[in-house]
Amino acid sequence: QVQLVESGGGLVQAGGSLRLSCVASGSIFSINAMGWYRQAPGKQRELVATITNGGNTNYADSVKGRFTISRDNAKNAVYLQMNSLKPEDTAVYYCNTNLKASRWAYSDDYWGQGTQVTVSS
Repeated sequence: QVQLVESGGGLVQAGGSLRLSCVASGSIFSINAMGWYRQAPGKQRELVATITNGGNTNYADSVKGRFTISRDNAKNAVYLQMNSLKPEDTAVYYCNTNLKASRWAYSDDYWGQGTQVTVSS
């Protein structure tokens, strides 16, 4: 069984910063991509940023230049540094990872429980 535990959300004023963390634990053989998604009230979940196990990154246009994704493979962790936050960044942020639970398993996607980020104007 795999668990993703997120932390670091909260309330911040516009222009401020937050750092989200996500650690994967449990039955893990190998991790492929890791990433962050978000879902605002009344909207669909959207990609924020992803990072491959080789360190290649991809960002939504709306966060480029403000957010930075990174990972620590030794800790099975992924981070999201969010700077210059805007009210429109307010959402529940979800950690996602694509991994193999065992040597013979297929890769599958796992999700964290979500952490609330609220940016006040």
